[in-house]
Amino acid sequence: TNDGVSIAKEIELEDPYEKIGAELVKEVAKKTDDVAGDGTTTATVLAQALVKEGLRNVAAGANPLGLKRGIEKAVEKVTQTLLSSAKDVETKEQIAATAGISAGDQSIGDLIAEAMDKVGNEFFITGKDSNTFTNSWF
Repeated sequence: TNDGVSIAKEIELEDPYEKIGAELVKEVAKKTDDVAGDGTTTATVLAQALVKEGLRNVAAGANPLGLKRGIEKAVEKVTQTLLSSAKDVETKEQIAATAGISAGDQSIGDLIAEAMDKVGNEFFITGKDSNTFTNSWF
């Protein structure tokens, strides 16, 4: 598998400082997987960029607490912007289209939409590898 959380779990480093960084990335990947179930690669790339640029700025004399406050303000603004542009996905067709894009396979999107149509949107739907050549839900 090539998802971020699986790759992060395999990272083992000898250098104590690099090991701290690797553990941070592992935690980011795990928490992202636990909360969202997806986006672990994006989260680990963002974490790496934040750490790299944060250390560069601190080395150049920036106040670490000022950086932290700036990051928190940026996260708040990005969250507001995303929420204001978000659109509800309600119809079976919208769910199928969105899930198909997310899965990279429209047949999976259709299957997810069918499952959600039957059980409602109060439940989590997770994928699982199978030894068969068919896709199904139960």
